[in-house]
Amino acid sequence: MMKLTIPNQLTILRILLTPIFLYYFIRESADSILIGTVIFIVAAATDWYDGYIARKFNIITRWGQFMDPLADKILVSSALVAFACLNYLHWWMVITIVLRDFIITFLRMYALHHGKSIVTSQMAKWKTFLQMSAVLVLLFYLNFAAAEIHHLAIYPPGYSNWVTILYLVVTVLTVFSGLQYLVENRSHVYELGRRTVKIFYR
Repeated sequence: MMKLTIPNQLTILRILLTPIFLYYFIRESADSILIGTVIFIVAAATDWYDGYIARKFNIITRWGQFMDPLADKILVSSALVAFACLNYLHWWMVITIVLRDFIITFLRMYALHHGKSIVTSQMAKWKTFLQMSAVLVLLFYLNFAAAEIHHLAIYPPGYSNWVTILYLVVTVLTVFSGLQYLVENRSHVYELGRRTVKIFYR
């Protein structure tokens, strides 16, 4: 049963803030993008704060160990999909990042279901930090663009070289950290593959 500790409450809050962020962001007006940016900042801050509280007061639960990184993935993936839908990012980058994140999430679910845990690596923590930072950079850019010209379609950031380079770095790091996860937890991967094969060949 889930213990509703303060870190877990903050994790739930981060998930609940995600659709609110999307609601304002996709409206694409200068005011709504600003509101969406503030909401994303608050949501991202809960990620740092819940981890800080959990470590300081040793309030660590299995539910939190699984849901905290999942909440990060929901928040970041939602922002990236919104960027791609509005032609601010290339779809192949977004699909690669989202697919990697949810493959690892599925692996974590499998491990926890069998009483095992997958510890978040330092590389994965840097990956999450870089992803959130990249989202914030693009959000700030969109705020400046919207305030200056009041019509983002005139100045599409998805066509800017620096945006492509930034998110290419994010994509590469995301894939690399995913491969690191798979190598470090290859016993789980092997067992999952073995069980999957048995299901199909019964």
